[in-house]
Amino acid sequence: MEKSTVEQILKIVETVYGTYTKSNWIPKPYADNKSRYLWTDAYGVCNFLTLYRETNDIKYLEQADALINNVHDILGHQRNGKKRLGTATAEYPTRGGLRIGKVEDEGSYDGDGQYFHYLTKWAFALSRMAKVKNDQRYIRWAVDLIKAIHPHFIYRDRNDQLHMYWKMSIDLTYPVVPSEGNLDPYDGYVTYRLIDEMAEERELEKEIADMKSMVDIKYSHYRSSDPLDLGEALWITHWYSDELWAKAITSKSLQALEELWQHGDFREPLNRRLAFREFGTTIGVQANDKASEEWKSRINEIHNLWLPHLYKRDKDISPVMLCTSLRPGVISRHYLQ
Repeated sequence: MEKSTVEQILKIVETVYGTYTKSNWIPKPYADNKSRYLWTDAYGVCNFLTLYRETNDIKYLEQADALINNVHDILGHQRNGKKRLGTATAEYPTRGGLRIGKVEDEGSYDGDGQYFHYLTKWAFALSRMAKVKNDQRYIRWAVDLIKAIHPHFIYRDRNDQLHMYWKMSIDLTYPVVPSEGNLDPYDGYVTYRLIDEMAEERELEKEIADMKSMVDIKYSHYRSSDPLDLGEALWITHWYSDELWAKAITSKSLQALEELWQHGDFREPLNRRLAFREFGTTIGVQANDKASEEWKSRINEIHNLWLPHLYKRDKDISPVMLCTSLRPGVISRHYLQ
């Protein structure tokens, strides 16, 4: 990684998470009283791990670890902080799932709860930590998380066909949004497999089979016009790129992104666009080697466009995802091989 890119990432990371102090460093809370936010912090963990691999500076590994513990301490508790979720303990902090980290409480519009695609993103971050540190504890936490959430997000209809809820309550007792996320079955299938393959014992065979059955039914119908969704699809498919479902979704996603580019969606006024959704695209096309060479210059164009406006909408999800896009590192399949 070029020195200028490292310096750019470091500046953003320090702005978002605060200046590192060796003894008992705790990442600073986000604005708007969110404190921690699961999706953003999953990327944050991966960014710290990439910095560690690129610089060999142990402090970034320590920061990744501190961020993981802080997320478990906050999002693994009820909103009042008095009790851990479900059957979670200090030793096994993910056994009740993890809250999203929304500002508003559940029951309000866009309130707190548990999102499947945030939980899988966190499980993936734990798997990267396990790989970098060669420590099975993080895989244990990832497996525990999957075991805790899977039975609550998955259900069978009257025809015995599997489906998923998009959002569950904090205690996982009822669906808040009963519709199915466009990518959730694929995300679950890939994340579960990656973690199961790293575990000392295979524990997720049933959960993987559930996800695969949904993938097989859904993939021929995949459609999207959202840059984050399409970028995520390219990232998901690059892990098992030779499988039929992955080839189909990769092709459809690249075609849809090309149509968005040619249609001018990436040249709309900034007040009609969201930086983090476009960084989803720039991350995905870098991870997936089927993306055309034209995207290299487009990535730089998108980065340069958003840099002067990086903190205008938010001070967490957009800058943290830009760091990943500047250097995808550990989120890429070949990086840690």
